[in-house]
Amino acid sequence: MSDSRLPRRFDLFTSAKTACAIRARHPALHEALVQATLDPSVRSIGYQAKAIVGAAEVTIDAVIMQQDEGRYLLDVVPARQLRDLEQEGLVRLAVRELELQVKTVTMEELRAQPRRGNCAFVWSYKERAVPVGIRMRVLQALRDDGPMELGRLLEGLHADRDPAPAVMSMACNDLIEIDLASHRLGPGSMVRART
Repeated sequence: MSDSRLPRRFDLFTSAKTACAIRARHPALHEALVQATLDPSVRSIGYQAKAIVGAAEVTIDAVIMQQDEGRYLLDVVPARQLRDLEQEGLVRLAVRELELQVKTVTMEELRAQPRRGNCAFVWSYKERAVPVGIRMRVLQALRDDGPMELGRLLEGLHADRDPAPAVMSMACNDLIEIDLASHRLGPGSMVRART
């Protein structure tokens, strides 16, 4: 018999950038977490359930992203929890005391193309195993030649099988960056090693 209070397994989001499993209680939050994972400016994604405000413990249920510019609370509009005015005020105080900036993401931003389609496509390869030989060749090529177009990278790998799934998996595993926001994913998409 299962306990309905426990999160279902598919509600838990993990990636190479998450410090722990994050309960993605809403599909929009899950999508925002996928897009954040594939965003080169996001270094890590964490979760904080509670914070202390004055002498009170406050439930903040916060997804926190470490980006190049600082720490952000991920505020996904369609996934917001309903709070009364007092709770909302305490959460805002906690966010201020934690010195978090707020990154608000609307449904329109989540649906924006080409990023949404590109992220969904790349993320579909997250579980794909990457042979060590291909991993080493990809990383060596990007180290030696710097950022390059995806088509050029794939042509230079000389693999027995199509190396594209392995490259997509490497992006999911935070080993490389692919520009997923500028254009529809294709031969001209820029790829670079993670720094």
